[in-house]
Amino acid sequence: MSLVVYLAALVFGMTSVLLFRRPRTAMRNPLTLSTCVAIVLGALVFVCAAPATLSAVNELTGVPNFGAPLTYGMLSAYSCAVLVLLINWRGGPRELVRRMVLRSMAAYGLLVVAIVVLFALADADTERLTDLDTYYAGTPFMREMILLYLLGHSAAMLVMCAVCVKWGREVGGLLRTGLRLIMLGALLDVVGFQLTKYAAVVARWSGHDLDFLSTTVAPPMASLAALLCSAGFLLPRLLPPVLAHWRGLGDYRRLDPLWTLVSSVSTAPKPPTAWWQPPQARLQWREVSIHDGLLALAPYFDHRVRERVRDAALRAGRTPHEARLAAEAAMLADAARRADAHEEPPETSATYRLHATEVSGPSGLVELAQALHRPPAGTEAPGGAVPSAVTGTMTEPEEPHVA
Repeated sequence: MSLVVYLAALVFGMTSVLLFRRPRTAMRNPLTLSTCVAIVLGALVFVCAAPATLSAVNELTGVPNFGAPLTYGMLSAYSCAVLVLLINWRGGPRELVRRMVLRSMAAYGLLVVAIVVLFALADADTERLTDLDTYYAGTPFMREMILLYLLGHSAAMLVMCAVCVKWGREVGGLLRTGLRLIMLGALLDVVGFQLTKYAAVVARWSGHDLDFLSTTVAPPMASLAALLCSAGFLLPRLLPPVLAHWRGLGDYRRLDPLWTLVSSVSTAPKPPTAWWQPPQARLQWREVSIHDGLLALAPYFDHRVRERVRDAALRAGRTPHEARLAAEAAMLADAARRADAHEEPPETSATYRLHATEVSGPSGLVELAQALHRPPAGTEAPGGAVPSAVTGTMTEPEEPHVA
């Protein structure tokens, strides 16, 4: 059982590393800080609740069952941290948020003190590592301590469910998905952990034995509930940057045809290729270098090539936008060929602004690169010549073979 609990603590705690990878920034952000604190405290609850940890703590302190108030106090601190996280996540006027955070901390601080005081007053000399709640369910002061920590945790989970339901009606997208995961985790905690604990304790009061609910059912349900809650808190914050990095990597790769074409004339610093560079940084460097290359090739633009390919694409049924991209790709490829051959700029060259330079972001460059990579089919220039967007040249059609 200890191994399973430790694994849950490890998975639960590692999620905070993803948010706390930049400590200075995280410390200045109340939302990030409260998220990390809540997740770390949740992981510590699992560590403290493991029978191996309880045995070690009891042995080190020389106090039988000293691990009980330690675990219950940690669970109360986790409940408080979850409420603080929700308060910071919801936001609002700074003074109101600060006042609500202080009230939550004061209430659960008193709860932790009460747990310690009740344990000190109780007679709990028999060490119990897995069934303390039911074994001492009828013991004075221990009974109150057990009920107190359960009620404190129940209050936090029920408040969290209510906030998630109310807030979920006002938001959408990933935030709503995250709130639903949090609510699902909180409900699983209430039903799978708290109700089973309450049922086992009440059964002891009535002379029945339902200890398996407390010792076998409740722990895995608590672990699953905590993991769902952590996923709900992290999803809206981590998924957008992950998707942005993934899109950046895809755009970086889709720019390969265009970068191959202009890299020889670009005078900008070459984009970094180290694997540890973030995709967004590599994409930005590649964009800068490509724009520099396009600027260097501008004097070689031959508008006769562009107009022939554009007209042919329009006759082939392409949209004006597709025809423009195909024409610009052919003109650009022709300009790159002229530059590589050190030819003189064509007489028809003039100032022209590519579509890729009219839009912000990499989308225009990606479209141009894909037009280079996959030129529209059926674009035949007048006279039967077929323009190639890859070479920028006019290829004459083959003569029919006469037997």
